[in-house]
Amino acid sequence: MADLNIAIAGDLHDQWDASDHLLLDLIRPDALLLVGDFSDGYSRIPNLLSQLELPVACIVGNHDTGKDGSGKRLREQLELLGELHCGWGLRQLTPPGLAVVGCRPGTAGGGFTLSRAVRSVYGPVTQQESADRICRAALAADPELPLVLLAHSGPTWGDRDLALAITLIRRRRPVPLVVFGHMHHSLWRQLGERHSFHRDQEGTAYLNCACVPRHGTDDRGRCLRHFSWVRFQDGQPNQISHRWYGLTGDLLYEQTLWSAAALSRC
Repeated sequence: MADLNIAIAGDLHDQWDASDHLLLDLIRPDALLLVGDFSDGYSRIPNLLSQLELPVACIVGNHDTGKDGSGKRLREQLELLGELHCGWGLRQLTPPGLAVVGCRPGTAGGGFTLSRAVRSVYGPVTQQESADRICRAALAADPELPLVLLAHSGPTWGDRDLALAITLIRRRRPVPLVVFGHMHHSLWRQLGERHSFHRDQEGTAYLNCACVPRHGTDDRGRCLRHFSWVRFQDGQPNQISHRWYGLTGDLLYEQTLWSAAALSRC
């Protein structure tokens, strides 16, 4: 099985533009995943994402409803994203050979609650029904492909249906990677940085990609763009990191969160 390099863009909050597309052309990941909160329900970023030529899978976050309980803004986002959006469904990216299962769309964490907008679009869904949808999508995936669960809010940060789905899926196949956002890395009141990675005893890696803001500059005035990065080898995550690139494609900073090589040396 070929090695895969997956770029993940955390909560965008309107920070996505042509420079990101040019950068992706330079760094050339095999696929791009996005964990939602593109903006506050506006069409600009979904329109841009639909123009990308590399394999893409995404899920909407709570901000993508635009605080519109009628669901009109959310429907507009979903129509613009089309098949790129995989909430409660399976998107198999072939090439490069990756099974992406979208979890509950529009979540704001905190256990299990459907917003008015999500109920307007999808109808009433219970916690068990949500978990079952995620599980069915995962079990429909090609078992030869690496599996990634793509969520806006993670199981250890509040989505009980996702935690339940992981338990159900593991009865039939491993879950090597769960990626999500929502919980921004920087804590309120300048209290430091949130832990953004965990690997449990079952071997599942949990990666919080919500580096906000993801556009910035360093102390030398160089423009930075953030992507979380996962390298797969033989169908399993081999190295996981946060990366900050310059606009010319140079990798300026990297925070390695986990590597199989380091684990094998322990």
